[in-house]
Amino acid sequence: MGIIFKDVLSRVDFSFIVFFTIMLHAPCSNAQNQKIITIKFSHVVAADTPKGQAAERFRQLAQQFTGGKVRVEVYPNSTLYKDKEEMEALQLGAVQLLAPALSKLGQLGVKEFEAFDLPYLFDDQAAVNRITQGEIGKELLRKLEPRGFVGLAYWDNGFKVFSANRPITNPLQLKGMRVRIQASRVIDAQMRALGALPQPMAFSETYRALRSGLVDGCENPPSNFYTQRMHEVQPFVVDTNHGYLGYAVITNQRFWEALPKDIRAALSLAMVQATEFGNKIAQSQNDDALRKIENSGVSKVTRLTEAQRAVWKIAMAPTYQQAEKRLGEVFLQRVVSTARSN
Repeated sequence: MGIIFKDVLSRVDFSFIVFFTIMLHAPCSNAQNQKIITIKFSHVVAADTPKGQAAERFRQLAQQFTGGKVRVEVYPNSTLYKDKEEMEALQLGAVQLLAPALSKLGQLGVKEFEAFDLPYLFDDQAAVNRITQGEIGKELLRKLEPRGFVGLAYWDNGFKVFSANRPITNPLQLKGMRVRIQASRVIDAQMRALGALPQPMAFSETYRALRSGLVDGCENPPSNFYTQRMHEVQPFVVDTNHGYLGYAVITNQRFWEALPKDIRAALSLAMVQATEFGNKIAQSQNDDALRKIENSGVSKVTRLTEAQRAVWKIAMAPTYQQAEKRLGEVFLQRVVSTARSN
């Protein structure tokens, strides 16, 4: 599986763990004594972000559509597991649902997910939808199945801004800055193209790192930035909209396939409706968060003109050459042409 479990877990047979977990959650054949199926949904952002609200909507709909046979427990803000822990927890059956950033799925061996991290790949949300709702998106989710996961949906969180402890209006000003990033080879390459020093770090550790000066800046959609109060320790924000941040809702394949068909169908419907809800509010939530940051008087927001943004695009363009070597020329061209077709 590519993960070394510690202490006694390293000596426990994985298939037994999964079987035991499934048995714990499987409904009793006796309708009168049927046990409630508990699904733990862990994520690392705040409850009032687009992902947090979509997770809460799924919780409500899952209970409604299964007639109370399923109880979803949502654990936001890394209260249950942090970035580096949650995938292992899903493999062990300690949780049943995650919504990791798409770049994390590249670490599972499906490197094609890293294409979502390419700078300025998407001009708008419609361009994102052409990938996530089209054949490429479906193909990528299917690639998770040989690794023991089922991809249930793509969730949006919009486009990222840069923040820093000093003014940044053009890419040259990032040279030498220590910038927190999520672990991604593509994001690492784009930071190095700007002359910045990428610092991979768990999302839950970012605020403290910014406050202490361990890192000088970061990139995030405004909703994540605002709900984690990062603007309180980052006096400068620029709306570069240079990259997209999306998530894939995934579950343990054995757990999912062991569920009764009617339960699985009800949960699938709940996921469809929760996805529509979350993706619909993502842009407005980010717009609102950026306004709140701007109105806070704590962090100065610079809004770029299209001419200024074009300078950022040129500066980050070398990232595509790096990505082509890793993702393959044919696949990369297919992604770019699909995203930019009208």
